[in-house]
Amino acid sequence: MRRTGSDRIDTGRKFFVEFFRRGPTGPLLAVSSKAMRRVLLTGFTPFGGEAVNPSWQAVRLVAQNAPEDYEVAVSELPCDFESSLPELRTAIERHRPELVVCAGQAGGRAAVTPERIAVNLQDARIPDNAGRQPVDVPVVPDGPVGYFSTLPVKACAAAIAAEGLPAEVSHTAGTFVCNHVFYGLMHLLATELPDVRGGFVHVPFSPEQAGQRHPSLPVEECARALDVLVRTALTTQTDLPVPAGTLH
Repeated sequence: MRRTGSDRIDTGRKFFVEFFRRGPTGPLLAVSSKAMRRVLLTGFTPFGGEAVNPSWQAVRLVAQNAPEDYEVAVSELPCDFESSLPELRTAIERHRPELVVCAGQAGGRAAVTPERIAVNLQDARIPDNAGRQPVDVPVVPDGPVGYFSTLPVKACAAAIAAEGLPAEVSHTAGTFVCNHVFYGLMHLLATELPDVRGGFVHVPFSPEQAGQRHPSLPVEECARALDVLVRTALTTQTDLPVPAGTLH
């Protein structure tokens, strides 16, 4: 079930949102002097028995709304361990973006959640759409244990929340295909495309998926959150110096 705006932001996050609204208070939040304008957004095909995937629906809607101040290309990735990263690479090579944001579905979450870290681990609780179910397998053999997003995840979450949408920083993208793509993206950028920034964001179920069983967010609001995230990432080089961690 959807929650109202007043229900979504607790006391700690009110400080977080107000910090963003007040703007930068010191040198830790720097705005890029050269705006990055070419953006690649990706979402996923449906998986796990679902008929739709709100990540792709929202990404496609951003493109349909034709943002005026950045060029956006979109790609629908398969929910498949083997083919998702080759298709992502192909999209990056075709569109040559300055910013890559991959989106995925996180059923059960109530907020749009920019992801902070990708881990070099595949541990699939369910099979992917091709029937593969890797367990305790690295995304990249001999790769680093993890990569941090190069998006300003705290600033992005704060900017989304300032628009009245539920948002918070996440510290786990899971160990399924979403994390696989997130890690693969960051490894590609770190090793081959160091001037490109990128990261991952999860969106909740759509109302048509959730019914009364799970939290949800309309696809139109997810698309609006993605647009805010992109605009924030394009103009913010250094993240907000505010707490966004968890105790467990």
